[in-house]
Order: sequence, then structure tokens, then C-alpha cells
Amino acid sequence: MSQDFKQAALDYHEFPRPGKISVELSTAAETAHDLALAYSPGVAEPVREIAKDPEAAYRYTAKGNLVAVISNGTAILGLGDLGPLASKPVMEGKALLFKRFANIDSIDIEVDAESPQAFIDTVARIAETFGGINLEDIKAPECFEIERTLIERCNIPVFHDDQHGTAIVTAAGMINALELAGKKLDEASIVCLGAGAAASACMKLLINMGAKVENVYMIDRKGVIHSGRADLTAEKAAFATETDKRTLDDAIEGADVFLGLSGPDLLSPEQLKKMADNPVVFACANPDPEIRPEVANAARPDVIMATGRSDFPNQVNNVLGFPFIFRGALDVRASAINEEMKAAAVKALAGLAREPVTQEVLIAYGLQSLEFGRDYILPKATDSRLLGRISYAVAQAAIDSGVARLPMPEHYPIRSETELA
Repeated sequence: MSQDFKQAALDYHEFPRPGKISVELSTAAETAHDLALAYSPGVAEPVREIAKDPEAAYRYTAKGNLVAVISNGTAILGLGDLGPLASKPVMEGKALLFKRFANIDSIDIEVDAESPQAFIDTVARIAETFGGINLEDIKAPECFEIERTLIERCNIPVFHDDQHGTAIVTAAGMINALELAGKKLDEASIVCLGAGAAASACMKLLINMGAKVENVYMIDRKGVIHSGRADLTAEKAAFATETDKRTLDDAIEGADVFLGLSGPDLLSPEQLKKMADNPVVFACANPDPEIRPEVANAARPDVIMATGRSDFPNQVNNVLGFPFIFRGALDVRASAINEEMKAAAVKALAGLAREPVTQEVLIAYGLQSLEFGRDYILPKATDSRLLGRISYAVAQAAIDSGVARLPMPEHYPIRSETELA
């Protein structure tokens, strides 16, 4: 990152006023009558209605379109455990993306908690304020317990985007990449370098969508996760296979897919050359991938490559998922974001990449043309069709799976952002 870019990033966050989000009024507050309605004595009326029926909070307050972005700062981006306050720019950024892409109001909350249980208790006690909770930048393995317990304790969607948002976008891109490679998910040999929250969620979702657990080789700092190891957490044990493979070098031999959620330059050109024909490589470590695209293409011209970076083709970017997933969940008042809703989001996202690219996308990215193929396996973030396609698919899956408390909204599928104004 250049010094100029670093300074530009700091200036962006400081000017014209510190931070990236603010609170604005949604109703008139100009006259004495307005103020009497907004506060005392008028505010007593919705208070009484909500006391009689808690569901009335969705009618008389902002709850139904309000998501909390919550972190304890224990796994900030690739920077590690820097504490809750240091995570605030990231959480504000997430709130910005919710508003920009799905018109969802969002507030960031940074929790200084001495233990996972203290974090859980804090979030559970404030959950009624919101229509949904987006957990962010919480380290593994604590993140698994935190999310699982909060889902049990809260009656609103609780979604750890580092896990499931990454998994949904990865799975969508993987399905398309494998089709282009002439391979099937249920037959593919998959090597996953990394065994943290995102890796576990990615593998779980891919298995739910058809991958065979016996064809998955997950690798942590100690090597391949196999059934003979006695040091595995419950999350890792779910991916333990009967195998004599012990290292990345062993596992990569003949593999169809490499998924990296680890660190920079951990996949060598020599290892890539050992993979099967038309290898699929998702090198998603940020900001520096496990292997750079130019290195991968030089070693294997037949590679189908994705990274987490915007300056290379096929960016695996969570913004393709979470705003629209929450939009669909909120609009049918879902009590959770379940596996059916995640799978629906995957299919909608993968399907959109196969459709003709709109002119708005070409203009935004300075392109003359773009079509489904090795350098385009996922939609671009500026594609306005994402909002309608994913929110509708998620809402329908919520209804079909029984977690929706409202029917499909009359304005669905959303055709443009103006319908949310």
C-alpha cells in the first residue's frame, strides 16, 4: 500500500467530518406540533401499543430496518486482535455498505468483553433494539460459540458474516468455476488451506450443497486434519478424513480445487502444477493472496483464479451477499438466517453471473464487454440486480422453511434501489 493511498484512507475517514455514518431524521421535527408528536405527550401512544403487543415495535419504530454490526475486535481483518475500539472503522464501514447497497440502517457497536460469555450476555440484552445482528471480526473458535448461543437466545437473525457471508460468495463462485472447468462439486477433490471461522463455514456450506466430506482436505498449522489426530476442536473434527495425506504438498496432488483462507504466498507454483487439469484456485488471503494471479497463470495457463482483491478478476467480496441477505430476511421478518436461506443466496448469486452484463456495470468498471467465463464467475458489486435477485431468493427460502413471520412483500422482487427509498 503506497504512502499516498494510506494518507488518502486516513483523510477519507477524517474529512469532511470524522467517521463514515451519521443519524438522520426520518420525520418532520419543525413545529411545536411535530415535537409534541415526536416526544411528549404523543410518544406515549406507540409506547402503549408496544406494551400490549411487542410486534407493534416493527410498526411504530425503526426496529424492522435496523441492523447492529457488533464486534469485540479480536480478529480485525488480517490485523489480528487489536481490541474493540480499533475495530470501529471496520464496523462503520460495514454499516456504510448496508446503507449503500440495501438501504438498511445500521449502527456499529464495539463490545469490550472479558470473555465470550460476557460478550454473549451484552449482545443478548440489547438485541430487542434491532431487526437483525451482524457479528463481525470475532476470532475462532470463540466465534462459533458466540454465534450459536446468540441464535438460540435471540428471536431475530444473527449472522456472523466472516463465516457465512464469505461461505455464500465462495460457494457461488466455486459452483460457476467448476462448471467452466467441466467438473462437478460432488466429485471434486477440494483442498482448504486454513481452518478458521471462514474456512469452516465455506466447507460446511459446500458440503451442504453437494461436496463430499471424504473429498475435502482441510489443513491447519499442524497439517492435514485427519481422523488420527487427537488435538481437534469440534469444528475441525467435522472435516477429519481417513487419509495418509499429512501436508499441503501431499493433499494438493491431483486436487481439483484449492481454497486459501490463510496467508500470503503459501501455495507455490510447483504445488499448483501438481493439481488436476483446469484447477480452480480461490486464493482469498487479504491483502496478499496465497498465490498471485500472474504467478498462478504463468505456472498453469488453465487455472481458474479468484482472490479477495478488487484489482484482480473474480473478487470474492462479501458485499455481494450480506446486504441483500439481510434485506430479504428483514422484509419477511425472519427469525433466523438458516441453511435454506444461505443456499438460496448461493444459487441466486451464481445464476446472476451467467446472465448478460448490464451497461451500468461495464461503465462502472471501464469495460467494453464482459461475459460469463474464466475471468467472470461472480457478479460485480455495482450490479443493481443483486438487490432484487438475492433478497427475493432469501425471502422465499425463509417463507418455505417456516422462519418468516410475514408473507412475501407486494413490492418484491425489488427492481431498483428507488423502491427502498
